[in-house]
Amino acid sequence: MISWMISIFFLPYIVVPLYFLIGIRKREPSHKKEYVKFHKVSEYTPYILDDPHHDLQNILKKNGIPPATKGNTYELITNDTKAYSRMLKEIDNAKYSIDICTYVFHFDKTTKVILNALTKKAKEGVKVRLLMDLVGSLGASFNQKGFKALKEAGGEVAFFTPILKRPFQNYINLRNHRKIYLFDQTTLLSGGMNLSNEYMGEADGSKRLEDLLYSLKGPAVHYFYHIFHNDWGYATKEEEKIDLQIVEEYNGESVVQVVPSGPDIPRDALYEALLNAIYNSQERIWIVTPYFVPDEDIVQALVIAHHKGVDVKLITPKNSDHLLADMGRSPYMRELDEIGADVVLYEGEMLHAKAILFDNVGGMVGSVNLDNRSLFLNYEVVTFVYSPQFIESIEGWMKELMLNSTRGMEKPSKLREAVENMMKVFAPLL
Repeated sequence: MISWMISIFFLPYIVVPLYFLIGIRKREPSHKKEYVKFHKVSEYTPYILDDPHHDLQNILKKNGIPPATKGNTYELITNDTKAYSRMLKEIDNAKYSIDICTYVFHFDKTTKVILNALTKKAKEGVKVRLLMDLVGSLGASFNQKGFKALKEAGGEVAFFTPILKRPFQNYINLRNHRKIYLFDQTTLLSGGMNLSNEYMGEADGSKRLEDLLYSLKGPAVHYFYHIFHNDWGYATKEEEKIDLQIVEEYNGESVVQVVPSGPDIPRDALYEALLNAIYNSQERIWIVTPYFVPDEDIVQALVIAHHKGVDVKLITPKNSDHLLADMGRSPYMRELDEIGADVVLYEGEMLHAKAILFDNVGGMVGSVNLDNRSLFLNYEVVTFVYSPQFIESIEGWMKELMLNSTRGMEKPSKLREAVENMMKVFAPLL
C-alpha cells in the first residue's frame, strides 16, 4: 500500500491508471477467472492422508487445498539434457492426451523438436493442448506460424490473458507462471523449467539456466489436471466437463501435496504454509530461489529461526538476470548475512530453480519464487513432498550447488546502498 501511495504521489497521471491495470490482486470469480475447483477427487482414491497432527497439511487443507496423497512416485531431474530426453519420452509414450502449460515458449532448436513430436502425436489422434502465457511467450504470440503444423494436425494452441483485449478486465499483471506437462492424466513433469533452449535441450554446448524438473506419477497428478482444466477453460472460454482417467492402484512411496496459488485460489494458502514451515523448523530451512524479494514477515521469520539455532541457508545466484530484482533483494540478503545466516551465492549459470527443504520433514519444489510477485500475484503451482527419498535427493542437489558458490555479501558503496534502500520501498511492486 505504501509503495502504491508513494508512486501515485510522484507520478499520479501514470500510476493511477496503472493501478487499475495491475494493482488489484484477488479476483471475484463472478467477474474474472473462476477459483480452481477440485471435483471430489477424494472419492476416486483411497490414498488420501488426513493427519490431524500435521500442522502444514492442516493449514493447507483449511485453506481449501487438496489433502496430501500417498502412493506417488516422485523423481527429481536436475540435468537439462535429461529433462529434455524425459520430455520427448513422455510425449512419445502418450496414448490419449497431452496437456501443456508453460510461462515461456521460444521458437528455437529445442522447441522445434518438441513441436514436431507434438504434431506427430496429434496426427495419431492424441488430444494435444498447448497453453502459454502471453507475456512470457510474447515472441511466439506475435509470430504463430510455427504452430501451423500442430494446429493442422488437430492440436490446440492458446495464450493466457491477452494484453490488449479488454485490458481493464483481463488484469494484465496477473500472469500464468505455472509449468504443467501432463501426459494421459497419469504422468506429470513440472518444476521451474519452461520450454526453450535456455532451459533444456541436447548436449551441444549450449549454456543453459541451472534449473530442475520433477516427474510425478500417482493420485496427486489428478490435481494438476484440475488446475490445467481451469486455466485452459479461462484462456479459451471453452466449457468442458472434467474427464479424469482413474487408475485402480498406485505403488509409489512418496507422500505429495499439490498446492496451487494465485488469484484463482481464495486465500494465500501457500504463503501461510511457508511462514508456518519457517516458524516450526527445528533444524534447518534451506531455500533455493533465483529472486529473493520477500515481504517483511518472511524475513522476520527467517531471522527468528536463525536466532533459535535453525540452520538458515539462502542459495541464490550471485547475479540474477534482472538488475532491478538484484537491487531490491540486496537489503534483505544483507540483513540475513549480518545476523549470521548462511547466504550462499551460486556462481555457475543463472540459477532459476525454486525449492525449499525444511528439517527432515519434507520440502517444496515448483514454479514459485520467493518474491512478492510469485507469492501474491502470479498463478503458480508447487508440490510439498514428505518422504525420505525426496529429502535425500533434494539435499544432495543443494549441496552440489553450494560447492560452486561463495558465502556472504560484500559491503556496498554508499551510492549502491542508497539505491538499494530506495528500491526496497518499491520491492512489493517488482
